[in-house]
Amino acid sequence: MDIIILGAGQVGGTLAENLAREENDITVVDSDRGRLRELQTRLDIRTVTGIASHPNVLKDAGADNADMLIAVTNSDEANLVACQIADKVFHTPTKIARIRSPRYAQFGDVLFAEGGFPIDVFISPEQLVTDYVTHLIEYPGALQVLDFAEGRVRLVAIRPYFGGPLVGKSLSMLKEHLPHIEARIAAIYRGNRSIPLTPATVVEIGDEVFFLAESKHIREVMGALRRLDTSYKRIMIAGGGNIGCRLAESLENDYQVKIIDHNPDTTERLASQLNKSTVLLGDASDRELLLNENIEYTDVFCAVTNDDEVNIMSCMQAKRMGVRQVMALITRTAYVDLIEGSDIDIAISPQQATIGSILTHIRRGDIVNVHSLRRGAAEAIEIIAHGDKKSSSVIGRTMAEIKLPKGTNIGAIVRGEEVFVPHHETVIEPEDHVILFLADKKYIEDVERLFQVSATFF
Repeated sequence: MDIIILGAGQVGGTLAENLAREENDITVVDSDRGRLRELQTRLDIRTVTGIASHPNVLKDAGADNADMLIAVTNSDEANLVACQIADKVFHTPTKIARIRSPRYAQFGDVLFAEGGFPIDVFISPEQLVTDYVTHLIEYPGALQVLDFAEGRVRLVAIRPYFGGPLVGKSLSMLKEHLPHIEARIAAIYRGNRSIPLTPATVVEIGDEVFFLAESKHIREVMGALRRLDTSYKRIMIAGGGNIGCRLAESLENDYQVKIIDHNPDTTERLASQLNKSTVLLGDASDRELLLNENIEYTDVFCAVTNDDEVNIMSCMQAKRMGVRQVMALITRTAYVDLIEGSDIDIAISPQQATIGSILTHIRRGDIVNVHSLRRGAAEAIEIIAHGDKKSSSVIGRTMAEIKLPKGTNIGAIVRGEEVFVPHHETVIEPEDHVILFLADKKYIEDVERLFQVSATFF
């Protein structure tokens, strides 16, 4: 696929890296020559220097022949204009734009409807991060919580710990322990490597376990793998920007929320916009301020400022002062490696959240959801099976007959209103929503081919 990416920042650069690995023809446009040069030394891509929304720059980037344009510059307005020009001047088939301001997003149904801005998909990383953190707070102890089938099924990552009845037991015991719950362990990572799953595979402390289950059963499955943590009550947010504000708005009706920012104008805006949250003016790493706000009784400290260093340092201090769970927004991939195994419980990557949304529209076949996992190495997808036994390699066949790539397994099937875990004799039917986990993303093309319909798949 011929793809133009506008913006070589953290999101654009990470996108280029992920998409270039999949043998797409990638062109990145940015006004920063140094950043483009750095990307080109690492990746097999083409670059164009210039203002991303200018027609001549888009022409130089090959907009008249591109299959897709992804506008992820730091300017919403530039992204909107670039999509408009790509559509009207170059007739680019698919336009995706990052829209950060909630002022645009709240009128998305009008602005991006027919007759409005010609954008096929608009993505708000801030909203994606807000939803991601909200799920983590909903399920104490989870490392990741990702939605499928419009939220009816969730993929959860968790580390087994003392108190979980299945710790030290084989996977065959899962159904015995939870006889009335449809759940499947989709992957286990041990020592940073995916291990083969068989009924005899034993769950060990320190593993990273991914499981799929209906949303209403998530806590029961978590309880089988570790002693359940008590629900969170007190949340402190560092940073009152778009993410911090959205997060406070989404949590304040169910939790006691405090939000800290060092900018008087920002705190004034937050105080007028939020209804129940306590707004504090100050430095999130100020020890005296944290002590005065009873930091030791805080359940979750979430640092979402625009500065990775501030997020890391404030989280480390909060953890050492007694906070149960700390989460840091990290935009630089190198920092994620550095903090692994530190006092920080969860590193939140807006790039990975954004990439999953974009990959949904790049993957071939009728794919509804894509979640990029383990820094892009693994992937979980929801794909709809089409065709019949003659035109499809999966329809009308049992699980035992379907030859899935190495490290790939089907974790759940949604059929109408029914959600179930497939077994050897389960037969896939037309229009089933099939949820797969790929421990190695390099097999994604094999999965796409497997689900293609011979007469109509392009």
